[in-house]
Amino acid sequence: MLLKNKRITVTGGKGFLGCHLVMKLRERGYEHIDAISSSDYDLTDLDNIRQMYTDRKPDIVIHLAARVGGIGYNRENPATLFYANLIMGAQLIHEGYLRKIEKFVAIGTVCAYPKFTPIPFREDDLWNGYPEETNAPYGLAKKMMLVQSQAYRQQYGFNSIFLIPVNLYGPCDNFDPQSSHVIPSLIKRCLDAKTNNEKEIVVWGSGQATREFIYVEDAAEAIVLATESYDKNDPVNIGAGCEISINNLVELITELTEFQGRIIWDESKPDGQPRRMLDTTRAFQEFGFTAKTSLRDGLKKTIDWYQESKGRSTK
Repeated sequence: MLLKNKRITVTGGKGFLGCHLVMKLRERGYEHIDAISSSDYDLTDLDNIRQMYTDRKPDIVIHLAARVGGIGYNRENPATLFYANLIMGAQLIHEGYLRKIEKFVAIGTVCAYPKFTPIPFREDDLWNGYPEETNAPYGLAKKMMLVQSQAYRQQYGFNSIFLIPVNLYGPCDNFDPQSSHVIPSLIKRCLDAKTNNEKEIVVWGSGQATREFIYVEDAAEAIVLATESYDKNDPVNIGAGCEISINNLVELITELTEFQGRIIWDESKPDGQPRRMLDTTRAFQEFGFTAKTSLRDGLKKTIDWYQESKGRSTK
């Protein structure tokens, strides 16, 4: 697909992944990009979605917008996460089909995979069980976009693709302790403890669970490549292809932040999914994507950005 002159609307385009994706699109020469946020349109409201399509007249929609949080937020807001994510995806895809847009790029989540999925997670394993309980409402709501994409392609010939990114991290991430994911949460706690001369931090779980993380700029690159050249029915994993235990992640972040205090593991809190790592073969075969940023380098960039942004905010 030749996209250079197409009108591209990015929902969630002013958020964490969105700002990096928009930057990547512009670097590649795209000029007609609309980055929209919840302050522009409420995408849980059908009238707002219709107005967005009328106003922006997109040829392509890349749907990043989501209601999302860490384990604590997921446990407290399962209904909100299910409804908001389900209704956004379903209505955006349907209205896009009605308006005959050329392509819809749906961004799913690794949380859609079954709780006990063999490592590495392959796309064919997506339906072989129920997701981990704390993530299930969010993960299943997002996975319905895959069902809808495939159904609309089969019945209407509508070009909708579904990408499954693993956990993202990087500059501009959400560092709010009420809703942040594990990497920004740990970075903030370590740096705050240093600033406040605290001798310990508390981390949820046992530390034995494993996770895979992809640097946000790499994820943005994958989405651009898929938007440009992937037009098939099958879902595609987007990841870095390696896993790390939470215990080792904590050790790495404490090293990079130079926090030398004690780590207290609160094993009364859940670990979440036991293991998580994606098979990224399909992304490489279909559109040549391979992640470039190592976890150590990505964490260093993220920590540097957070310290710089925190310094600016206090001036």
